[in-house]
Amino acid sequence: MSTVETKALIERAISNFQAEVPALAQLKLVTELELRGRGDVQLFRVEVPGPKITKDIASDAKVRLSVPRSHFNELAAEGKVRQWREAFESGTVKASGPPEILRLIQNVVEKQEERGRLRKAKAKPR
Repeated sequence: MSTVETKALIERAISNFQAEVPALAQLKLVTELELRGRGDVQLFRVEVPGPKITKDIASDAKVRLSVPRSHFNELAAEGKVRQWREAFESGTVKASGPPEILRLIQNVVEKQEERGRLRKAKAKPR
C-alpha cells in the first residue's frame, strides 16, 4: 500500500471516529501512529483537528498508537468505535501517553457509547 493510500485510510479512520464521537472532533492533539507490518514499521504524525498527516517521526506527539498493519486496514475501513475499543481492550492496539489524556478520550468514548445504547433502547417499540 502506498503512502498516499495509507494517508487516505488514516484520514477515513479519523473522520469515521469523529462522526461517531463528535465531542472529540475539536480536540487538539498530535499523535504518532505506528503501523507494524511484516518486518516493516511505518510512522505517521497525525495532527487533529484537520487532520494533517505526514509520514514522519512525531517528536511532538502526546499520544502514541501502535497497531498491526492488517488490523489497522480493517479498523480504518470498516471499524466502528466499538471495534476500536475491543482492539484496545484485547491489546491488539496499544496507546501510550499522559494518563489524563488517555483517560479523557476513554471517558468521552464511553459516554458516547452509553448515549448510543440509550437512544436504541428508547427507539424500540414496546
